[in-house]
Amino acid sequence: MAENFTFDFLDEHRIIATGSGGWNLELNKISWNKKAAKYDLRSWSGDHQKMGKGVTLSAEELKNLRDLLNAIEIS
Repeated sequence: MAENFTFDFLDEHRIIATGSGGWNLELNKISWNKKAAKYDLRSWSGDHQKMGKGVTLSAEELKNLRDLLNAIEIS
C-alpha cells in the first residue's frame, strides 16, 4: 500500500551518527502533513529522499527523554 504524506524540515539537521551507505541517524524538527511540528529521530539517506523507521516526539516528550537520559549512568 502506497502512503501519501508530506514533510517539511523546520530546523537544521542534527546528525547523531553516520552509517554506511551515506545514511545518517538524525534528530530533526519536522512538520508532517502540514500539522504542528514535532521532534523526529530516524535514519535518512544523504539526500533526504528516503527515510527509515523512527520515532516522533512532542517537545514535552523530548524534554522528558532528555531528563531520563541525564539521570542514566552510561558506561
